Amino acid sequence: MFAVRILFLNWRDTRNPEGGGSERYVESVATRLAGEGHVVTVFCAAHGSAPADETIDGVRYVRRGSKLGVYPQALWHLAMRRLGRIDVVVDVQNGVPFFSRLVTRKPVVVLVHHVHREQWRVVYGPLRARIGWWLESRAAPALYRRCQYVAVSGVTRDELVGLGVDHHRIAVVHNGSEPALLPTVKRSAEPLLCVLGRLVPHKRVEHALETLRRLALELPDLRLVVVGQGWWEDRLRTAAAEAGVDHLVHFAGYLEDGEKHAALAKSWVLLTPSLKEGWGLSIVEAASHGVPTVAYRSAGGVAESVHDGETGLLVDDDLDAFVEATRLLLTDAQLRERTGNAARHRAKEFTWDAAAASFVAVLRTAARGETRHDRDPVAVSDSSPGDLQDAGQRLP
Repeated sequence: MFAVRILFLNWRDTRNPEGGGSERYVESVATRLAGEGHVVTVFCAAHGSAPADETIDGVRYVRRGSKLGVYPQALWHLAMRRLGRIDVVVDVQNGVPFFSRLVTRKPVVVLVHHVHREQWRVVYGPLRARIGWWLESRAAPALYRRCQYVAVSGVTRDELVGLGVDHHRIAVVHNGSEPALLPTVKRSAEPLLCVLGRLVPHKRVEHALETLRRLALELPDLRLVVVGQGWWEDRLRTAAAEAGVDHLVHFAGYLEDGEKHAALAKSWVLLTPSLKEGWGLSIVEAASHGVPTVAYRSAGGVAESVHDGETGLLVDDDLDAFVEATRLLLTDAQLRERTGNAARHRAKEFTWDAAAASFVAVLRTAARGETRHDRDPVAVSDSSPGDLQDAGQRLP
């Protein structure tokens, strides 16, 4: 078998304390490619929770640089060929890409989870927000104008088209999900809300705290579990105390998969008040346990991961509407059961094996100097990881 050498340039990895769903996407695909015999390297930022170099499940991890320093480090390593021979580069654009196109002539595939238009001004000051948005909206589309793109949702694809990316160069490859772990725990006897994700400003966990505060007046047994970690946690704990609901909230921190699935299985409703999501991996994870979601329909890919009225409820970007939708699911057992069952059924459609096979189809066409878009078939039947072998023989 001819092994193809694939380099993923990603801001973080899942062992990073700030890692999240986008990192899970990259590593799930990378692990499956490595399992098929391809040579896969993930270059990401260094951090204190993992060594600078290690191999996990056949994937080589190279960690260099800081949160921002990883970008020049990646360019230097790529330009100086410090990572060995590479056939295809996957440049993961988390706000801004690595600008790998400047230092390599190998095929580059740009992976985009979502466009950060709204997030720049939430996380950064006015000047840095303007610079970041210019890099994302102007510089990146110009530099990668001849490259293949992958978007994780149709919403992200449409946003990229709005930035000037040719829609014929964009393929949509949805997130997958691991088969649901079946913990022995049962659904909580008392109403339980759950938030799952990184604790950062744009996730707007404050909306969940306010929802809890309002509904606890009607449902005194209501509780909220917040699963995840991040630099915003202290602010959220303060907000919970100021709202007078700190005794009703459990900040569970980071949970290993078994504990995470147990927390989801106990919950009645998942709250996703995020400002923006590329897809919403936590939504599908909750759905696998029959847990419906409440989210804002303007928050990017959640409009695809949640089927409004079928697998959960979507509302306009209005906190009052968010609270009311949550109240409806908590108090209407029939609606909650119907949407939860539909969510569980739909979650089975999304697997990492299918995502990896679709991603392989994109890499294969990129390696041939062609492009693939969402109207092309990228189902599992279209390709398998072994299809990279023929493409690899034609790589420069």
